[in-house]
Amino acid sequence: MAQTRDDWVLGYVDEVWWSRFAQPAMHAWTSTGEALRLVSRTRKKEDEEPKALSCYGVLFDEADGAEMLLRFVKGRPVSHVTTAFLDWGVERLAARGKRVWALVWDNASWHISQAVKGWIKAHNRKAKREGGVRIITCELPVKSPWLNPIEPKWLHGKRAICEPDGELTVAEVMERVCAHYGCELLDPIAQKTS
Repeated sequence: MAQTRDDWVLGYVDEVWWSRFAQPAMHAWTSTGEALRLVSRTRKKEDEEPKALSCYGVLFDEADGAEMLLRFVKGRPVSHVTTAFLDWGVERLAARGKRVWALVWDNASWHISQAVKGWIKAHNRKAKREGGVRIITCELPVKSPWLNPIEPKWLHGKRAICEPDGELTVAEVMERVCAHYGCELLDPIAQKTS
């Protein structure tokens, strides 16, 4: 339905962790014909940066081509970070003249929480009353990641940013990920802590 209307957009949402140390499973050719050696890395005691970075992503499937938008998180995915990501996505879609976001995602606890459901309900009431982008959520069946087309994009991204024999900083991971997907590098969404 979203693909038949110009003011609707189909967007697949998911979260992923980008490790600074763990190497993805890879197969690669080398010019010498020898196996590529990925060096196992461990975090140094003086390293205060996180081991991995959480990232929200949305893959928009539009008639004029697919597009990825990303936002990193300082912390982990939780309900209030999810609503901040959705609010950011809605602003982007409103600027494009969209009225409805058909949002497809899995059943992660931060997707189906009462806080997120309540936020979406309140947001949709406001969008209907004042104009704006409404969100229609479509939950994928439990344990079926192959139904979300963003999943393989994460794997390809992890392979693309891999550093075979060196360490990556948080800034390098963020820069490489955004460069790989052609996304703007924005400040991470902060997780509120009590």
